[in-house]
Amino acid sequence: MAVMKFKLLKKSLLLFAYSGIILLSFGCYKLMQVFISIAFALKAFIAPPDSNLLVPVSLYSLRNEVIIVPNKITTANSDFIYNAQMYELGCDTLSNVVFWRNIMRLNKDTALLNLPENRKVVSKVCIRSWDSLSTEKKTAYKDSLRSAYCLSDSARILQTNGKSFFYDFDKASANFHKGINDFIDNGVDPWYAQSILLIESPNKLQKSNAGAYGSFQLMKDVARLFGLKVNKSIDERADFDRSAYAASSLIKKICIPKTKQILDSLGIKDYKETDLWFRLLVMHSYHAGAGNVKKALYSFMPTEGNMNLIYTLWKTETKHFRSASQNYSQLVLAAMLEVHERYSLAPYQANADVFIKKQPN
Repeated sequence: MAVMKFKLLKKSLLLFAYSGIILLSFGCYKLMQVFISIAFALKAFIAPPDSNLLVPVSLYSLRNEVIIVPNKITTANSDFIYNAQMYELGCDTLSNVVFWRNIMRLNKDTALLNLPENRKVVSKVCIRSWDSLSTEKKTAYKDSLRSAYCLSDSARILQTNGKSFFYDFDKASANFHKGINDFIDNGVDPWYAQSILLIESPNKLQKSNAGAYGSFQLMKDVARLFGLKVNKSIDERADFDRSAYAASSLIKKICIPKTKQILDSLGIKDYKETDLWFRLLVMHSYHAGAGNVKKALYSFMPTEGNMNLIYTLWKTETKHFRSASQNYSQLVLAAMLEVHERYSLAPYQANADVFIKKQPN
């Protein structure tokens, strides 16, 4: 009997000891969380204004560029990203950007003959008439253009068809509100949401030649990586909110960290994640993959982070960074400027100040 009581007492003491250890561990864990929070708060308080200190981003800071405009289709108030940096940096005057804006407005039956190095337009042609010409006549016409513009005999002249049917900004803008708030809910800069919606699949859900699908044009493996179901019976890339979650997660967990690693390896520091050039570089990583962006940057080894880095990237070609990759951030700028103008938000438009109002706290 005494032995049984002793064993029971022993078990009770052990249970008490284990419970004490668990409670003590939990208490230490919570105390450690408090100390870490205090340390982050103090560090953020004493850090210089331009510090790249990684602190949690508040929802309000993610809304710094969000304004409210009437939706073009429903006329209800909708969130919209207004980015003044494009005008401050003169992006609206760049020949490449102006060129793509013209293409976005141009009907599909018309094409612009242009020079690839600066996108200077040397002629506008009707595609049906142009396609009816023989190869010899096309060559002769291009030769006449080279002569008229004092170009070398080997100068390339490209044909770029109108894309107004693809860049349906009214349809694209109908999804801005949802996209912006889905990205904010995931703690991601909503500038990326609007940019992707403008150029990836602005007119309808469609599958690219590479197999990307949905409003955010995600590949199957990327979608599955972030929890989306993609199989023979279901493809959640067609679900806007699920697709937005995967796209924002891709940017937050892969594109931004990898882009920062590349810049660190080049010794480029003292930048902000809201700098226009940094955002455009992240968009290149989203489109071409960070590895291909790294190889492109390493081909000219930039030493400073600014728009000149992006402009040089437009002219850089590597094995897996070619025309589509070079054009990607040009299209982002062109589409952003186009939609700003459609909402009368460009600085030169009379009622630009009417809608540029910050979101309330």
